[in-house]
Order: sequence, then C-alpha cells, then structure tokens
Amino acid sequence: MKAIFLSERPAEFRRVFSPELRERMAAEVSLVSPEPMNGEQVVACPCCREAEVAFSTWGMPRLTPLQLEALPNLKAVFYAAGAVHAFARPLLERGILLSSAWRANGVPVAEFALAQIILSLKNYFQDEAAFRSRGGFHRIPGGPGAYGEIVGLVGDGAVATCLRGMLERTLSVQVLQVPTAQARDRQALLPLFQKAYVVSNHLPDLPGTENLLDGGLFQAMRPYATFINTGRGAQVDEAGLAQVLAERPDLTALLDVTFPEPPGDSSPLYRLPNVRLSSHLAGSLGQETHRLGEAAFQEFLRYRQGLPLENAVSLEDVAPFEGKERS
Repeated sequence: MKAIFLSERPAEFRRVFSPELRERMAAEVSLVSPEPMNGEQVVACPCCREAEVAFSTWGMPRLTPLQLEALPNLKAVFYAAGAVHAFARPLLERGILLSSAWRANGVPVAEFALAQIILSLKNYFQDEAAFRSRGGFHRIPGGPGAYGEIVGLVGDGAVATCLRGMLERTLSVQVLQVPTAQARDRQALLPLFQKAYVVSNHLPDLPGTENLLDGGLFQAMRPYATFINTGRGAQVDEAGLAQVLAERPDLTALLDVTFPEPPGDSSPLYRLPNVRLSSHLAGSLGQETHRLGEAAFQEFLRYRQGLPLENAVSLEDVAPFEGKERS
C-alpha cells in the first residue's frame, strides 16, 4: 500500500511522528517520500498519484481541487492531532475517510487539569502566594481536600470525558458536569458554579460560546473556590472575571488560555495576584506528541485490517466548527 506524508510544517510532522515510529510505518507501507510534502509538491510529484493513504498532523494543507486531482487514489487520511475543520470538507466531500487523534490529544490536557484540581482542593495556590509574601503559616484557610468534595466540569467532549474518568478513578470527589449541549443555558451553569469548589472549563470552540462564562457565574462561586480554563479564552468574559477577582481576593483563576493570547499589555490579568497565567501549554508537548502519531498509526492498522475506524470524522462533526480559526 502506498502512503504519503502531508504537512506544510515539516518540523511539526517530525516532532509528532518520531524517527522510531516512521521506521515502523515504513515497514508497513511503501512511502512516496520519507519526508512530508505540501500541496504544491504533491502536484509536482507523479508518484503521488499512487498514494492510497496519507498521514498528517498540525500543518495539514487544505487541499485544492487541483491538488486532490493529483491524489486520485487517496482513500483515507490519518490526522495525528485534534481539530480537522480547517481542511476536512474537501476530503470528506470526495468520499475520503478522515480519522483524527482527538481523543489522544485530550489526554495531556486532562492530566494538566487534574494536577491543578488536586492542588486547588488544598488551596495550594492561595497558600503559596500568602506564604511567599511572608504571611506566615495558615493565613489562608486550608482547602477541603479531595475527599467528598465537589468538582465541576463544563463540557463533555474528549478532554472532559477523559478528565472525569481520571477524577473518579483517582479521587473520592463528586463530579458535577454540564454537557456542551446545555452550556449555553445559564440556569444550567449557575448551580455548578455555586456548588463546586473547583470549576474546570472544557467547552469546545463552538460559535456562540463567546463570553458565555460571565462575571455573575464567578461571583456565585464558593469562598476560596478556583476556576480553571484550558478550553478557550474567548469563552470567558475576562473583564467580568477580572472585576470579580478584584472584589474577591479569596477566589483563584488558573488560565492556560486567554483571549487574545497572550493578553494585551494593559490586561488586568497580569496584575491580579489571584490569577495564574500559563502559555497554552496544557496540550501535547515534547514526547507527549508521540502519542498522537501512535494513535494515527494504530488507526491505520485497523483500516488496513478492514476494521471500522474508531475516530472517524464526518461532515456532520465538522460543520459546527467551520469558520473558526484553529492551529
């Protein structure tokens, strides 16, 4: 079976598909080229006409009609990353199968959030700040800990599903969850913010979710509660959040995502002592990216055996996200 590597960002491709994995792939397929190719190179390479499957990751080109005509035998694309809406439609409309490693891509985000949740249940971030300012021991009340406490999850996509499993296997907590389909209903969100000691946002980047998490929800949070955002910054009314945090120094916000990224120089998020900012690092980093390449390769092996794809993407899956920019 002939295969092609597709990417406009060769360094990203080599980061995700490690040398060891590419060696294993070369033993299973006949590669058009050992290096990833972009759309223009595909048109210029006659051998690409024989490719039946393609592997890609961040940097996958949105193939033009001319470029797709240069791949007349392409039957499946295995994408070693998450969101596919930027390039999926031309493939799916031609009947080309598309698989995404979206579940694998959610694992490190869930792990990151789990770590922050455990620390937040101990009031670690408030305690550390008070101790660093020479406030002495126990100036901040100790957190309730994990046993029997309530953790709130906003959304029910890959990250939230993975995180809920981790929480229920690891901690003795009660998990409250608002599914994505109900998250636009403020009355569904309010009880979660009122009851949970830690609220973690995992909404997908859907149109209509901008500023969904507003100041009123944060004002309703329990004393010394923590809000975690590894979803999207635009889903939070950051002005409202900043105002509440200024009024309530007992609350903490752990923001791995903001809007824009990074925040503007005048953003109050830099100045508020109860905000912790990180640079969108919850997702796959370093060796974690190898998980994505492995997931794509395992999906290919299922395809070659004639088994159903576990992570197939359809036009119906893609449509709600189209028009959104995502790296």
